[in-house]
Amino acid sequence: MPFDWHADPITAQTPLDKHYRCTQNVRRFMTAQCGEHFTFNREFMAWIRSGVPQTMGEVAAEWMRRHTPHGSNEPGSAQ
Repeated sequence: MPFDWHADPITAQTPLDKHYRCTQNVRRFMTAQCGEHFTFNREFMAWIRSGVPQTMGEVAAEWMRRHTPHGSNEPGSAQ
């Protein structure tokens, strides 16, 4: 049975699969991992679907890499 992106608990180890959906559940996970400033954009969503990231932890880490000033580890500290 495929992962239910709407209801199943998401952790950093949750693997991305061909059934991945950008749901409120995913947004809650990403906001918890990346901070209140988290948002999706088309470029980032395309990257998620590109097959590069294998887990939701990798997705969160990439968002932080793209939005956190160099040297800061604070979630949501992007300008």
